[in-house]
Amino acid sequence: MKTLLVSLALAVPALAETITADVVVYGGTAGGVSAACTAARLGKTVALAEFGRHIGGLTSGGLGYTDIGNKAAIGGFSRDFYKRLGKVYGRAEAWTFAPSAAEKELRALLAEHKVPVRFSQRLAGVKKDGARIAEIVMEDGTVYRGKMFIDASYEGDLMAKAGVQYMVGREANERFGETLNGPRAQTPKHQFIVPVDPYVKRGDATSGVLPFIDSKPIGAPGAADASVQAYNFRLCLTKKADNKMPIEPPPGYEPARYELLGRYFEALAAAGKKASLGMFLKLDMVTPDKTDINNNGAFSTDYIGMNHSYPDASYAQRERIWQEHLRYIQGLLVFLKTDPRVPEGVRRDMAEWGLCKDEFTDTGGWPHQMYVREARRMVGELVTSERVCRQLDKPEDAVGLGAYNMDSHNCRRIIRDGKVENEGDVQAGVKPYPVSYRSIIPKAAECENLLVPVCLSATHIAYGSIRMEPVFMILGQSAATAAAMAIDAKSPVQNVPYAKLREQLLKDGQVLAWHPALPGQSGGNPGAEPAVKLQGILLDDSQAEKTGEWLPGSLSPRIGAGYLHDNNANKGAMSVKWIASIAEAADYEIVLHFPPGNNRATNVPVIVDIPGAQPAKSSVNMQAKEGARSLGRHSLKTGAKVGITVSNTGTDGHVIVDGVQILKVK
Repeated sequence: MKTLLVSLALAVPALAETITADVVVYGGTAGGVSAACTAARLGKTVALAEFGRHIGGLTSGGLGYTDIGNKAAIGGFSRDFYKRLGKVYGRAEAWTFAPSAAEKELRALLAEHKVPVRFSQRLAGVKKDGARIAEIVMEDGTVYRGKMFIDASYEGDLMAKAGVQYMVGREANERFGETLNGPRAQTPKHQFIVPVDPYVKRGDATSGVLPFIDSKPIGAPGAADASVQAYNFRLCLTKKADNKMPIEPPPGYEPARYELLGRYFEALAAAGKKASLGMFLKLDMVTPDKTDINNNGAFSTDYIGMNHSYPDASYAQRERIWQEHLRYIQGLLVFLKTDPRVPEGVRRDMAEWGLCKDEFTDTGGWPHQMYVREARRMVGELVTSERVCRQLDKPEDAVGLGAYNMDSHNCRRIIRDGKVENEGDVQAGVKPYPVSYRSIIPKAAECENLLVPVCLSATHIAYGSIRMEPVFMILGQSAATAAAMAIDAKSPVQNVPYAKLREQLLKDGQVLAWHPALPGQSGGNPGAEPAVKLQGILLDDSQAEKTGEWLPGSLSPRIGAGYLHDNNANKGAMSVKWIASIAEAADYEIVLHFPPGNNRATNVPVIVDIPGAQPAKSSVNMQAKEGARSLGRHSLKTGAKVGITVSNTGTDGHVIVDGVQILKVK
């Protein structure tokens, strides 16, 4: 079989060359493409050096099911990119897409802006003149000289080699006045839902622990540690027969390595809990026949705890970590497809999927980009923290907005009270908040001609919110705009006048402030309005009473500025309830609205409670293309309090909570 020819492969030998440009961008991520194109549009010469052999990072590396938060917070180059992809698919905007489509458009953008790209550029060193970078040198001898440098890599290698201070791991809560940093006392999500013995010999702690478990103590909750949230690969699979390649075992595959997963299936069966493939893989369709598969549940594609050394590792060490992650995921899929301990239904469902022949064609169908969710994070002029995400601190020099929930995947898999547990997952909602210009620039004494829009200055938990591909493109644009201004003024990036920067960013379509909805409006900021205009009484998800921790989403809401979803997890523990007050006696039709999708549940229980009547129960298929389901016609009295409850009990996919329409029947 073909193994993954990742971008960590050796650089291609070339004649030593010196390349000079106004702006040198290191890292061909989507954020790097945004920075390079912006600098070129502003009249600067640009050189883009990419470590691997592809453009786009995760945007073209499998993450086609875009993490948004609230698309009304996304503007400028970033929003234009999703509109451009929309034309590919015949839509106004495309927030879900195939990897190859994304890379094709990003390459086209670079060509249109006449930005030259060098691939296989492994950074060897940085030469500085005082507090300024004079040149950067690659392992193949290529030298890049520039007036301004932008580090758009996921690892922050240029930043680190330039002597800029950075952080790795989880900070103590007390360091930045936070509540969600450091080891977690409890991790309720993506957790084992039944007890599983972690020891080689069940019940015998002296026998050692199973693979993929860390036997070291958890540490004090909220204290600092060196853990990094888990990495994985975002997988593009298909069931389409003429485009499907088989998923083969990795070299040296040993089913025994997955003993923990086998025991988990046994424990689920013993507890009477039916297992499904969706409990182990988050299967999102990005086209009618292609997936973006992400981690889901207790044991999935996240290789928990096996990446802690990655941020500061050598290239050789990183390559080993990449390949270990790949082999882990390959083995996981083969185990789910073939092992007799896996329920027959799960094996059958897994066997339907295969690699896409027309995606990742030079890496055997496996993604060319590992999902480095977090590596180094700069300690810049301002460290964005949980306090900024919660809007307790409000910097006034925004160069973009963060809008996704504070999201950390699990960091460790540990033993607690004789059973295995995952530790570190955090999912806490936010409203759009400002990302400060001071968070993408180093301290002046460390470097005055470098901007860092990807490994920016943020704590572990705040970075968990910022670290989304649309935001990296936003910050890449803002970084390049500031770089161009610093060049024109012949000044350090720390001296760029914010008022002038803000004026240019707004002119170029960036969204720099969030304006909450006024009474009677359905959402804040231009672009937040739902595509469907509805009459009658409209109840948004924000007006419902909620049980459990629902996550925000914003792909094509029908009522209000977004919706909630259960992440296909914690079944039976989550519900919402609307209470509608009826002002006029009449016959009304009650309609539940939801943006449909292939990963939605087909059996969502909904109950309508009307005073003096038996509860009306419905089962709603949220894959239905109409995106709406009538809950019946009802004669309602003046002053009646009508309850509409949606829960995720027994559901077979993602449960979506968007809104309810109560329409008078004429």
